[in-house]
Amino acid sequence: MSKPVIFTITAAWDDEASVWTGHSDEIPAAADAPTLDELLSKISAMALDVLPDNHPDIDPSQLYLQITALREAEPAAA
Repeated sequence: MSKPVIFTITAAWDDEASVWTGHSDEIPAAADAPTLDELLSKISAMALDVLPDNHPDIDPSQLYLQITALREAEPAAA
């Protein structure tokens, strides 16, 4: 069994566009989406598509994506 490989997706909230923008330099891939789940889905598909060309030694079944998300704190509703 191969050791899991973890790629990090860096995501940030774009308040003007109301979307999460994310990228991973390790894959490489970049996308935007209204939710983190949708962002993960888009980048996951991209990662699996480019994996054979960019990382032929990595078994796709051992690829894991980790999201690091940044968004400005919002005050609680009163």
